[in-house]
Amino acid sequence: MIGYVTLGTNDMARAARFYDALLAELGAKRAMEMETFIAWGSAPDKPMLSVIKPYDKKPATVGNGVMIALAMSSKKQVDAIHRKALELGAKDEGAPGPRGDGFYAGYFRDLDGNKLNAFFMG
Repeated sequence: MIGYVTLGTNDMARAARFYDALLAELGAKRAMEMETFIAWGSAPDKPMLSVIKPYDKKPATVGNGVMIALAMSSKKQVDAIHRKALELGAKDEGAPGPRGDGFYAGYFRDLDGNKLNAFFMG
């Protein structure tokens, strides 16, 4: 149902370096790129994640309550992606661990303050 999500950035080069390295861990690479927009994906028929400079040319801000959840194939992969995000300068928003019955997740904010999590169901 979801084709792609966009996260605002005020520093495209910095965001690109962060997501190039982070999403490579999941087998994703740049799928589309323009001056104000970069999208990463793992396959043409899978959802993509993108960063964008706001169209209205105002500063990008973080949406309160907005979060992007990245599906992982195992708890081990959740741990690895959370660790990689922190190595790349992300802020810890909740160490990986169980969050209810059968849900395992780790939370972080990217370099622009956007909230993401890596999660595994099972």
